[in-house]
Amino acid sequence: MSVKQTYLIVAGLVSLLVSGHGLAAEPADLARAEEIVGGRCFLCHGMEGESASPIFPRLAGQHSEYIAKQLSEFKSGKRKSDTMKPQAEDLTPDEMKALGAFFEAKTPASRPARDPELLAVGKFIFSRGNPFSGVPACATCHGPRGLGTPQLPRLAGQHPRYTEDQLKQFNSRERNNDNAVMHTVASKLTDFERNAVAEYVATLD
Repeated sequence: MSVKQTYLIVAGLVSLLVSGHGLAAEPADLARAEEIVGGRCFLCHGMEGESASPIFPRLAGQHSEYIAKQLSEFKSGKRKSDTMKPQAEDLTPDEMKALGAFFEAKTPASRPARDPELLAVGKFIFSRGNPFSGVPACATCHGPRGLGTPQLPRLAGQHPRYTEDQLKQFNSRERNNDNAVMHTVASKLTDFERNAVAEYVATLD
């Protein structure tokens, strides 16, 4: 390859990066995100993503991509919610990404262990599943510490009530915007197992 060819390739890459069409991504507008959170989100989720009630999810430490995806699907109606749809309707994709980055940067909290025997059941189901009923281990997808991935939610430190509610909605097909695997998993969990798992993941950090 000649010096001229090398120069042209490098110049092309630089041009792409500068124009915003290459690998460089625009930084999230955290000031705009904070403005939105202070105007509406804080009422249920708190300014730090700590959540004002166990029926609302803790967002602190949640993956930014996952939050942005859920907001987009609330807006489109793919994920049903009479509460969240009007909150998301006027958000732009950039604002959704910024809100995700804002909450991901917050420090998540865990819930102190309460009933050690119940937690032992939850840990077993989470880590190993239930081979007798066909429930797979939650850790297979969400990780051994429940930290999730950009595509799969962080469960660690989540309110037990919220986790239980989502599992019930997956089971009833009330919630159907995410991985079809969750419908199968939730349908195999007993009420006791669902409660135990929810209590266990709340203690993770």
